[in-house]
Amino acid sequence: MQDTLFDFISKYITVTEEEKNAILSLDLFHSVKKGTTLLKEGQKSKDSYFALKGCIRTYYVLDGDEKTTAFYTEMEALTPPCVISKTPSDYYISCVEDSILLISNTDMEAEVNSKFPKFDTMCRILSEELLAKQRIDFDEFKTSSPEQRYLNLLQNRPDLIQRIPQHQLASYLGIKPQSLSRLRARIVEKSKG
Repeated sequence: MQDTLFDFISKYITVTEEEKNAILSLDLFHSVKKGTTLLKEGQKSKDSYFALKGCIRTYYVLDGDEKTTAFYTEMEALTPPCVISKTPSDYYISCVEDSILLISNTDMEAEVNSKFPKFDTMCRILSEELLAKQRIDFDEFKTSSPEQRYLNLLQNRPDLIQRIPQHQLASYLGIKPQSLSRLRARIVEKSKG
């Protein structure tokens, strides 16, 4: 797993053996079982997550219903807003699959960034990329119909359709599970015609 991580890092910065060892000494790698809740609404946290393997999701519970807002899969990072604002979380984070996550906290990151400033640079680049991607995703979501959202998902993240339970996928698309079934049937019909 560490090779996967260092391959990813090397896209952004060159890492020396000393830097690799410093990262490995932090004990960041965690195997987390499917269904595990990493963060609950109302909890405070300093933890950030990076998915090496598996899938995690963020969701709100509104009037007893889960509203999924995002999925994070291999090589995607998530720093909950509550970490930055130092306030209780507004949402939940849980594992959709058995996952291998890199879990770091703000104290660790500050220590690594002070010893190795290039990691700070890499984190900034990653944050900017993530922000740009989230902006595009948000704009697409706001301006598209559920069918367009589903087609976008098919095109951009087809793996999610196989990996995510139907009710979570429907919630993410902003529709009910039965509507998702009808929508899928319509798309299949269109593709035949």
